[in-house]
Amino acid sequence: QVQLVESGGGLVQPGGSLTLYCVASGSISPPYAMGWYRQAPGKQREMVATITSGGNTNYADSVKGRFTISRDNAKKTVYLQMNSLKPEDTAVYYCNLEHKIFRYNYWGQGTQVTVSS
Repeated sequence: QVQLVESGGGLVQPGGSLTLYCVASGSISPPYAMGWYRQAPGKQREMVATITSGGNTNYADSVKGRFTISRDNAKKTVYLQMNSLKPEDTAVYYCNLEHKIFRYNYWGQGTQVTVSS
């Protein structure tokens, strides 16, 4: 019984920055990984970045060096700092939580990110 709520999406110009937030509520305990996935119209959903409860991160090649994922375990929150945004970053971004032992998965409703001049 976990709910994920994303926020922080919006419209930005190419080269701009944006921070996404995802807060988990309900009964959840470590270890669990959290991550961000995105899907653009006409494209497949793809992993953007993930982070384990211990702080290990993984990024898609397309965002390495530009995006940073972090988390606050006390707040059950994951963040995605996006810099040097490109039009191809335009997509709906979804928050994900996966418990590493019980293997249950939860998804947020998504937040729209649009990069355009």
